[in-house]
Amino acid sequence: MRDTFNRMIGKTRYVVFRLFLHLSGSDIAPVLGVLNRAGREAIDSDGDMQVLGEILVEICQTLLQYDEYWFSAANEGDVFWSEGEAGDYVNELFTDSAQRYLSEPDYSSYSGSHEPLTLPATRNVVVMITVAYEGEVPDLETNLASIAPLQEGLKALINLHYKYKLKAIQVHFSPARLGDELTNDQLLQYYPELIPL
Repeated sequence: MRDTFNRMIGKTRYVVFRLFLHLSGSDIAPVLGVLNRAGREAIDSDGDMQVLGEILVEICQTLLQYDEYWFSAANEGDVFWSEGEAGDYVNELFTDSAQRYLSEPDYSSYSGSHEPLTLPATRNVVVMITVAYEGEVPDLETNLASIAPLQEGLKALINLHYKYKLKAIQVHFSPARLGDELTNDQLLQYYPELIPL
């Protein structure tokens, strides 16, 4: 009812959306490579929405290519009629995503300087994509915790970039550093909302 009234008086509809996607398998290292490169490019872009949108497209296309490794997912979001309130929610989700998994390496576990440094290849990667956009996108405003809707949701994120509807883009991923490992116990602790696909 409120949505209908706000549309009638010409208010802009803002949606803030966050997707969690957990990939699992021994061959997911290239996904981490894409995410790390994208992270560096995003920092270099200085907040340029066109560049951030292209980075989002590349990440979504990569995730679609690796769909055989999708293990679990979840999504959440809310609708706002005020850009300020939407911005506050984006900041809230940013802070939450950033605190999900602390990826500082633990150097205390290395006892000797002559010990070879081995980097375990993680079998788990969680990608968190948060966007704010204008308008209505039914493919994102539904439960994406199954394969077909998730595929459509990632395609919808790509389309939002090409329709110039994106207002904010944030991508977090865990593990964020080469050599870090996201264990099954950490998945349960930091990502309790994930639903098996």
